Amino acid sequence: MTKRPNIVFIITDQQRYDTIAALGFDHMITPNLDRLVKRGTAFENMYITSPSCAPSRASLFTGTYPHTNGVFRNDEPWQYCWVKDLAEAGYRTVNVGKMHTMPVEGAFGFHERHVTENKDRDHPNLPFYLDNWDKAFFLRGLEKPSRVTKRRDNGYGDKLGAWAWQLDECLHPDVFTGQMAKWWLDRYTGEGPFFLQVGLPGPHPPYDPTQGYLDMYKNRDLPEVIPPDPEAQPKAMQGLRDFMLGEDADGVVHLPDPSPEQSRRQRAHYYANVTMIDTQVGEIIETLEARGVLDDTIIVFTSDHGDALGDHGHSQKWNMYQSTVRVPALVAGPGIPAGRRVTDNVSLFDFGPTILDWAGVQVPGWMEASSLIPYFGKEPAPGRNRVFAEHSNDALLSGTRMMTMVLEGRMKLVHFVDADEGMLFDLDADPREQVNLWDAPEHRATRDRLIHEILLWRSDSALKSQGFIEACVRGAQSMMSPPLHMARGQHREGSR
Repeated sequence: MTKRPNIVFIITDQQRYDTIAALGFDHMITPNLDRLVKRGTAFENMYITSPSCAPSRASLFTGTYPHTNGVFRNDEPWQYCWVKDLAEAGYRTVNVGKMHTMPVEGAFGFHERHVTENKDRDHPNLPFYLDNWDKAFFLRGLEKPSRVTKRRDNGYGDKLGAWAWQLDECLHPDVFTGQMAKWWLDRYTGEGPFFLQVGLPGPHPPYDPTQGYLDMYKNRDLPEVIPPDPEAQPKAMQGLRDFMLGEDADGVVHLPDPSPEQSRRQRAHYYANVTMIDTQVGEIIETLEARGVLDDTIIVFTSDHGDALGDHGHSQKWNMYQSTVRVPALVAGPGIPAGRRVTDNVSLFDFGPTILDWAGVQVPGWMEASSLIPYFGKEPAPGRNRVFAEHSNDALLSGTRMMTMVLEGRMKLVHFVDADEGMLFDLDADPREQVNLWDAPEHRATRDRLIHEILLWRSDSALKSQGFIEACVRGAQSMMSPPLHMARGQHREGSR
């Protein structure tokens, strides 16, 4: 690739891996994502590094694990972001929608930030700020839907956070963000390459598609919920479930034993929200084509983590089940093989060094992520031996100080630092994760070896952390200053 490509990095919030029809999930309606699968490369086993929003995203945008960058919760400050390196290399760097940074509207290397954050922030413990979506509602004299407004409705407690969007479709956060991205692509007059991060807030709850999209799922066969098994789960997982049963987090009233009709209704709303997002992805692609830059642009589509949707009796995330830790990941554009499927286990933060490689920017040696570039070549790529994820210091997952997942081939282990109990699954024999092998004598050696691999991984990580700390010190001023001035990226009016 001789010319540096434009990069459009689309990341949704809380989208499960089983939500793209072309990847074998026939319950979905995703024509535009299906086209990306056909014209690009799909990573079928992409795993996150942390099962909640900001920790996953901070890991993605630093190329380091949470225990290295220090972001374990949504309100912990970011110290580094590789977008700064793109800007310094001559890219026009733009964020439209959600990044979930802290501070919320810090520069983090972007020339422009047009922030739309979580759908529902109506909680006294959440940081106060007014994003672009709030301003749109204010200018129309409207009240933004949230758990507070929906509690006034009859049947709120039975809807599991699922309801149809009642206002103008253009005000729906996924449509609002998608159209803002299109607007920027229409108006930008620069000549140089651009990096456009599009953070679509859905299908994070509330699960709120418009009725037209919901009608598409009216008579479709949808996957059934994996049954609850709380007694078989470690106490930390039981405690997480108990917390969610008593808290309508993000407007989701979680029930211990929802009816099949309630569960199906929740899933239909969630999948319909994904189809809404699919439409916006299609319109962004059409806008790139109309601008004449589609053939010069690499498009990445992925998500920060999944959603349990009731599987194993859990709500949303904060766990290490497959529905939470495995996400969709598509890449299409110049230099990307069409129709390729990658089945190796890879990690979401690997997109960091991959994007730097595409941009011709040297990847810092301290990054713990590995570039995915070899997967786009002719020769087989060297796969990861293991992928890791971790979660700690979270107000919702309070039953453990540290939860760690290691996945090696088909074997997946979840370790709790302060307990003798854990989880071990053979994903080939038990893809629904219903048979915990932790205490099985015949798997004792595998369990002990994988726990030892966690120790080796964290020890190796500690050796790289000094380089990350030095990078944070060097980049502190540009990271926290206001967005880079327009003049630094200004180009001739009317150029494309």
